[in-house]
Amino acid sequence: MRALSLRRYLLVGILVPVVLLITLNSVSLYTQALAAVNTAYDRTLLASAKVIGEQLDVEGYDELSLLRATVPYSALEAFEADNSSRMFYRVSSLKGEMVSGFAELPFWRGTLPQRPPYAALVDFYDDSFRGAEVRVAVMLQPVASPTGRAMAVVQVAETLELRRTLARQILVDTIWRQAVLVAVIALVVVVVVQRATRPVRRLSGELQERREGDLTPIAAPDAPRELLPLVDATNQVMARLDQLLDNQKRFVRDTAHQLRTPLAVLKTQVQSALRGDAPPLQALQEINATVERATVLANQMLSLAKVEQLRQQPDAAVNDLSALVRAMALELSPLIAEKDLDFEISTHSAPVMAHEWMLRELSRNLLHNAIRHSPVGGGLAVQVVSDAHAVALTVADAGPGITQALRGRLFQPFSAGDLHHGSGLGLAICQEIVQALGGSIALENRERHGQVQGLDATVRLPRAQPADNGH
Repeated sequence: MRALSLRRYLLVGILVPVVLLITLNSVSLYTQALAAVNTAYDRTLLASAKVIGEQLDVEGYDELSLLRATVPYSALEAFEADNSSRMFYRVSSLKGEMVSGFAELPFWRGTLPQRPPYAALVDFYDDSFRGAEVRVAVMLQPVASPTGRAMAVVQVAETLELRRTLARQILVDTIWRQAVLVAVIALVVVVVVQRATRPVRRLSGELQERREGDLTPIAAPDAPRELLPLVDATNQVMARLDQLLDNQKRFVRDTAHQLRTPLAVLKTQVQSALRGDAPPLQALQEINATVERATVLANQMLSLAKVEQLRQQPDAAVNDLSALVRAMALELSPLIAEKDLDFEISTHSAPVMAHEWMLRELSRNLLHNAIRHSPVGGGLAVQVVSDAHAVALTVADAGPGITQALRGRLFQPFSAGDLHHGSGLGLAICQEIVQALGGSIALENRERHGQVQGLDATVRLPRAQPADNGH
């Protein structure tokens, strides 16, 4: 399903509750209006009953009394409204004996309420008469004359057409006003959303009109405050993409430049061998050395690219840096033995949240760099320590150290201290890995009595906390 637009989302979110509320309110309003109309018209029924009660006469007392009623039609006609309703009456004795009126109107068998709504002995109830629903007012009317005394039961019934018509009219008028209110709300939502999303549409149009590769920050001075975090986040993403593209361009440029040299040398050596300028064995040895340097260069450049690839992958796990350093030292032991180095290693448990390949590549490059720059018979020490927050890997060689001029560019690609024995990518790979893991790397000359005794390469990485072990 396609996501709702902001306009539709607000319309649905606002109008649906409003319509439901209006529906419930309309039902309640109709009930209340009908009750109010009944209250008003019940007063008319009571007035009709009183008018009829005034037309009664009696002879005799109590049970021997005889009631007489002379009720002209005009007594009820005044209370009928526009012939929309019909009124009926019945006058009876307390025993239900018919005195006057409509005999078909059922005699009242109820009881008077303890607290009648008016200052009279009156009760109101709903009934049916001649197939129509009616509202009935019954009043107990004392009747007295010089020759008698009795109690009469006066019933006046009215059909409900007028009451219901008036209640429906009140309801319809209210619904029309509420419908206008709903329409106004919908119009306001549409207009407000249209104005509020104008900066978004403008930004969208600007981005679509941009040239390919244009990653300059978005300028949105008139954007609503709620959109500023989105604009800032987009600018940050574009800045990272711009940096990534620059790195890729630089990588491709440097790759083309660096591979061109060994390939040109290799072509020259092959042509020289074909002409017979050097003995075959010597030519093959020179070709082999060039191929080895080109292979190392290609592998390191692929490693540099893989670091950036792994940086984007979240599936890192906890690995023990000490175990990986020991394994790498064992792998490079033939090179250590070839130079007859005085090798020393000291490690402690050092859990790090990282891809295993990153830690292996970091250890390999640092050890290989130290072995290459260590003199024959020199010392080489490796130490891994950790505390509650960080782990530290130190590789100390006995080489000539680094000059101040070289220190500023040593971590840049293809900036080797010895261009004849390295490609200048090892330390660049180490720095990329360390930065990807949120750590730091430092190269410091180890001096004694003002003389450089060697170089210490120290890497500090965040220690994996106990909660990370279940990652």
